[in-house]
Parts: sequence; structure tokens; C-alpha cells
Amino acid sequence: MQPENSTDDTQKKLGKGMIVAAWLCALLLLTLFFNNELEEQYNPNTNPQSKNTVNGAEVKLLRNRHGHYVSTGTINAERVTFLLDTGATDVSIPANLANRLGLEPGAQHLVSTANGQIYVSSTRINELSIGDIRLFNVAANINPGMQGEEILLGMSALKQLEFTQRGDQLTLRQY
Repeated sequence: MQPENSTDDTQKKLGKGMIVAAWLCALLLLTLFFNNELEEQYNPNTNPQSKNTVNGAEVKLLRNRHGHYVSTGTINAERVTFLLDTGATDVSIPANLANRLGLEPGAQHLVSTANGQIYVSSTRINELSIGDIRLFNVAANINPGMQGEEILLGMSALKQLEFTQRGDQLTLRQY
């Protein structure tokens, strides 16, 4: 027979362990929840709203809390995140994404960016989509100076669309 103190100590240790485990679970759940909330604030267009009309496709995008239009889309059937940038001449893709997206680097040329001049490689995107809008054979650059997973959706794609901004909403139309 064990002394009574030994049983009490075991139960106290077990109780403390359960409290620590409960706190860790609560912190994990809160982290997951707030991480999802932050992602939704950064990209409120993870599933862009599309509408097909007799004239073509229309996609409505909401501005994020920083004032930018960010949207999920695809390049060559791979899911990507776009930042719409009317100041960019071409679609600009971080070099670390080019291989995953099946993009072949072409000739190098010098471009001016917000961070100065840099050499990029020309490439072509077979298919680019946002919602029901589909663009084909789009000029793009593979940019070794860009970090992360975000692609700048420049005018080589946007010039093929009509876009209208009202309030916090940008409407893209493809005819």
C-alpha cells in the first residue's frame, strides 16, 4: 500500500500537467484563429466574386486594410497571390516561384523598380486567371530581387481588361 501523500502528489502533478496542456491548446487555437484573421485582412479576395455576362466575365475585388488590391488567382493552373500594380509594366514574378509555375527564363534585360534598377528574365505565362477571367500568353518578368510568394500583376495583364474603382471595390471586366 502506497502512502497517501504519494497519491496526492501524483494527482497534483497530473492536474498541473492538464492545466498546462489546456493552456497550450488554447494558445494554439488562438494563434490559428488570428493568423487566419490577419491573412483575410491582407487578402480579402481569396475567392474572388465572379459574374459571367453576355459580354464576358466580371470580377469584383475588395481593397485590403492597407489600401491595396490583393487577390488569389492562378498561373498555369497553380494557385498564387496577386498584388495589382498599375505602375508595373509587366507581371513580375519572384524567381523562387518561376520553376513551380513552369516558367522558362528568357532574355535578360534591365528594368527600373521601386528599389532601383535590376536585371530580370523575360518569360511568357501560358494562362493567368482571377476568378472567371482568363488571360493567355501574358508577358512577364522573372525577378531575382523579389522575395516571398506575391506576384505583381502589372499592365501586361491589366491592359487586357477594363477596370473601375469605386470606394473600396475594384471591378475587372474581360470582354
